[in-house]
Amino acid sequence: MFLTAVLLFGCSSNDSDEECMKTITIPQFYYVNGQSYSYNTTQEVTCDTPEPTKSKEIDPPKLEGFSYEVLKFEFTPDTGSNTSKLEFEIKLTNPKNYAVTGVPVLTVNIDGLQTSGSFSQNASIPCYEIAANSSCILTYNQAESRDVVIIDSYELVDVNYYIIKNN
Repeated sequence: MFLTAVLLFGCSSNDSDEECMKTITIPQFYYVNGQSYSYNTTQEVTCDTPEPTKSKEIDPPKLEGFSYEVLKFEFTPDTGSNTSKLEFEIKLTNPKNYAVTGVPVLTVNIDGLQTSGSFSQNASIPCYEIAANSSCILTYNQAESRDVVIIDSYELVDVNYYIIKNN
């Protein structure tokens, strides 16, 4: 009986020159604006490689080849009604042959302090998705009471697009 089991289930290195391979999913996550996103990747490995059990934190994946064009960026420190106003239109371009879902993140200089964040949650056009080989115009127009904060200057430094998923 033992000999039958060895003959049925045994494997000889002479049977094949190819090594057994499998595809595993590697769970990953990252944070943008305090929000956590999962971003799993796959990898082909030998069959004896154990499946990953813990998610790994990674840097947010940027959309490669992404470009942007500032169509309008205006900051009014005092509108005359005790508010300041920020309005902008930024054309975000996806050069890929597939749609992407993500979040645009702006780096701005506010009164000499550089910070990054997404304005999409308050934007009239948030650009959470950009079609293949296409553009989206991130559109923002918000006023804020000068009782909350007084800002004298607001300048755009850079824009990145972080991928949540490839569609």
